Parts: sequence; structure tokens; C-alpha cells
Amino acid sequence: MASPVMDAFAPVGRAARAARTAADSRCTWCGRRLPDQDGVGRRRRYCAQSCRQRAYENRHALNRGQLPADAVVLSAEEFRDLADRLFQVRCAAEDVATAVDEGAGSAELRGLLDQLLAASRDAEQIR
Repeated sequence: MASPVMDAFAPVGRAARAARTAADSRCTWCGRRLPDQDGVGRRRRYCAQSCRQRAYENRHALNRGQLPADAVVLSAEEFRDLADRLFQVRCAAEDVATAVDEGAGSAELRGLLDQLLAASRDAEQIR
């Protein structure tokens, strides 16, 4: 009987490997899922030209010594979008706190917590 750990290291066929890497492929810059790619050629690294450009700008700013290595470059629009999403998280957390203070029922709290989780997941997408 093979162990599950050893199965992970078993040789994989080309088709299975391609399917796995296609399913796991994400944009190098923003982390969004990349569309499935058929045929031959280099795999995509970015979901859009804007992500390719932001990555280029970040690499070249690092090379010129203008930014620390762990810096994240955001456009003004991306910054406003992130600030809006963080504000939504704060508002959802305040709603939960108010409901707890007012002695809300478990069903209402569950709904508010679901909203908070959804806003948190949305805010995780930095770009």
C-alpha cells in the first residue's frame, strides 16, 4: 500500500502536470488566476499588460536603488481601491461589535460575520 506522502512524489505524466500547473497558475504581480492556456509556447506570467508594466516598474526601481526590496508599488487608483476595501472591513467589524453590544441573536451575528469575512477576503487582493 503506497502512502499519500509518497504519492505526491510519484512521476507525473505530461498531461497531468500541464493540467495541474494550469489550474495553479496565477499572475505574478496581482495573484489573479490566469486564463487556461492551450497550445505551445511560454506560459503567461501576468494577467494583463498593466500587471506586466507594474512588475517592470518595480524591478527597475529596485535596480536603480530607489526602493527597498520589499516595497510594493501601487498606482493612485489601486491605492484608492485598497483604501475603500479596508474601510469596508472596518465598517463590517464595527457592525459586529455593535451587534454584540446590543445582544443580537446568533443568526444576525452569523450574517454580520459572513459579511466581515467577505470584505476581508476582498481586501486580501492587494492589487
